[in-house]
Amino acid sequence: MTDITMSKSMLPGGDVGGDTAASEPRGRPGRLPMAQLRTYGLLFALAVITVFFEVATGGVLFQPLNLTNLILQNSYVVVMALGMLLVIVAGHIDLSIGSVVGFVGALAALLMVRFGFDPLSASLLCLAVGAVIGGLQGYFVAYLAIPSFIVTLSGMMVFRGLTQVLLQGTSIGPFPEVFQLLAKGFLSNFAGPATSLLIALVFVASLVGLNWRRRQAQVRTGEAAQSLASFIGRNGVTAVLILAFAWQMSAYRGLPNVLLVLLALVMLYGFVTTRTTIGRRIYALGGNIKAARLSGIKTERLTFLTFANMGALAGLAGMIFVARLNTANSKAGVGLELDVIAACFIGGASAAGGIGKVSGVVIGAFIIGIMNNGMSILGIGVDWQQVIKGVVLLAAVCLDVHNKNNRL
Repeated sequence: MTDITMSKSMLPGGDVGGDTAASEPRGRPGRLPMAQLRTYGLLFALAVITVFFEVATGGVLFQPLNLTNLILQNSYVVVMALGMLLVIVAGHIDLSIGSVVGFVGALAALLMVRFGFDPLSASLLCLAVGAVIGGLQGYFVAYLAIPSFIVTLSGMMVFRGLTQVLLQGTSIGPFPEVFQLLAKGFLSNFAGPATSLLIALVFVASLVGLNWRRRQAQVRTGEAAQSLASFIGRNGVTAVLILAFAWQMSAYRGLPNVLLVLLALVMLYGFVTTRTTIGRRIYALGGNIKAARLSGIKTERLTFLTFANMGALAGLAGMIFVARLNTANSKAGVGLELDVIAACFIGGASAAGGIGKVSGVVIGAFIIGIMNNGMSILGIGVDWQQVIKGVVLLAAVCLDVHNKNNRL
C-alpha cells in the first residue's frame, strides 16, 4: 500500500526532479527549498576553498594562464560527472569510466594516427564505442540483475587491459591539428580582447532572463520562490563572477573551445533532469524502484540507457583527454573515476540514489579541480593530495547521511 501511494507522486509530470524533491513544501516567495539551500552551501564552500588557495598561492590561482589550465584539466571530469550523476541518481555506480577513457583514447589514436581516419569519422565512431561499452555494462546491471559495483569493477579491469593490448606498451601520437582543437583550441577573437566579455554578456543576459521566467512561473503556481532582493543579489553576484572570469580569460587567449562544449552539456543535462519525463523517471527509479515499476516505468530500459549515456560521455572525455595531451598511452584515465565520483557526492548526490543536481555536480567538480590545482601549485605531494580529497569526500557523505536522517 505504501508503494502504491508513493508511486502517484512519481508519475510523469509529477514533482520528482533534479531541483526539488517531491516532499519539499511549497510556500510564499522568499522561502527557499532545501535543495537550493544545499546549493548555497556548496557555493559558499567553493568560495572559501578558492579564496584560500588564491591567498596560499600568492595570487597564482586566478592568473589567466592558470585559469585556462584549470578549465582544460577539469573538462573531462565535468563531462563524466554529468553522466555519473544520472547513474548515481538511478541508484548505481560506474567504476569503469577511467579505463573507458583510456580505451577510447587509444582507439582514437589508432584510427587517426595509424589508420588515417578523418577526425570527424573517428570521433563519431569513438562515441559510439563508448555508448556500446556503457550499454553492455548496463545490460548486465539492468536485465541480469548483477550489482553495478561488480559489473563496472570488472569493466575497469577489462578495458584497462584492452587499452594495453591496443597500444602494445607504446604511446601513439601526435593527433591531427583539427582534432587537437577540441581540447587545445580557442574561440576566434573577432572583436579583439573584448570578445570574451561580449560572449559572457550574452550568456549572462540569457541566464538572468531564464531565471526570471522560472521565478515568475514559481510565483504564479504558488511554489517556493526567491524574494526579489534574493533574486537580484544571487544573479548579480553570478553576473559579476562570470564577467570577471571572462575578463581574466581575455588577458590570455580568450575562451577555450572545450568550455563551450561544457556549457552546452551542462545546459542540456540541466534541462533533461528538471524538465523532461525521462529525467523525472530517473529520479523516481533511484528514489523507490518498486514504486517506479508500479507507476509503469520500464526500470530495466531506463537503467540500460543511463549506463549507455555514461559510456558515451566517457568516450567524449577520452577524446578530450588525448587531444589535450596530443598522445595516447596506457596510463590515460587512471584514477579519474575517483575524482568524478567524488565530484558527484561532494556536489550533493545521495549515495542512496534519487537525489542530485547538475549545478551541484558542476560545483563539486570545480571544488575537486581547484583543490588539485592549488595543492599542486603549493607543492603538496600526490600522496597527501589523495589523503585530503579522501577526507573531504568522507565529510560530504557524512553530511548527506546526517541530512537524510534529519529528514526522516
